[in-house]
Amino acid sequence: METLANLESFVRSAEAGSFSAAARRLALTPAAVSRNVAMLERNLGVRLFQRSTRKLTLTEAGERFLEAIGGNLEALQAAIVAVRGDQDEPAGVLKLSMAPGFGMTHILPLLPALRARYPGIRPEWHLENRPVDLIAEGYDLAIGGGFELAQGVVARTLAPAHVIAVAAPAYLAGREPPADPAALAALEGIVMRSSRTGRVRHWTMRDNAGNEMAAPLAESILLNDPAAMREAALLGLGVALLAVPDVLPWLERGDLLRLLPQWYADAGTIALYYPSRSLLPAKTRAFIDFLVEHVRREELARRFDARLDT
Repeated sequence: METLANLESFVRSAEAGSFSAAARRLALTPAAVSRNVAMLERNLGVRLFQRSTRKLTLTEAGERFLEAIGGNLEALQAAIVAVRGDQDEPAGVLKLSMAPGFGMTHILPLLPALRARYPGIRPEWHLENRPVDLIAEGYDLAIGGGFELAQGVVARTLAPAHVIAVAAPAYLAGREPPADPAALAALEGIVMRSSRTGRVRHWTMRDNAGNEMAAPLAESILLNDPAAMREAALLGLGVALLAVPDVLPWLERGDLLRLLPQWYADAGTIALYYPSRSLLPAKTRAFIDFLVEHVRREELARRFDARLDT
């Protein structure tokens, strides 16, 4: 396949009637333009120009070739300029996957600032409780945890994913606070049944000293979404084991209380996933920088850490 430089040298030389004039237009030397045209002729196996010391004229084959590619060359150059422009100016659809609870609480509120800073970005955000296949499903990014890293996929850690026991003050009123995770068995539990596996998720908790203990919550209420579990806990229906990000605003307002403040379950990390480190579209790079800046400014890694005083 011919290079753009060879084709440009041919078209500009044909338009100007000389290699020297074409060279001035292309910011090349006349020798470089002549060499590009000679390479094109050699690759095509035809002579495109009749050369003399005073004049450069197209052969019949050259005229046909110029007619065939002239307009297409302009379109190709415009396409290259447009693509390079996209790399400089963040624009286009940004397809992002994230869990509903986390997305509603921590990511959707960022939309006004994101749109104000990057008006060319058009968010297409999917709130779903599943690990997506970024490449096969055409996602630019995903936020979550537990993704299988396909070849080339990058995971950038944002914060720890720690699970804690929470309940509403009304539910805890008049009840003896549990002394350790085993004591949770005496309380009503709000637990999650996975939509993918059909299994109920049970946790083993640990403390900062490294001790571990099962947290046997009773299966009093079964739901399939962490946000629904949080709402049930807010209604005073029992104890739920939920990730800190899913309950942090309610803990900070006092609408929920943390039980067993020295204990937590480690669910890994919350990460930002994207298909590749190299040649990222400007829209993707811009969102990554925007989100990382927000996480740092709001100290989310510290605030999501259950080993600290949440």
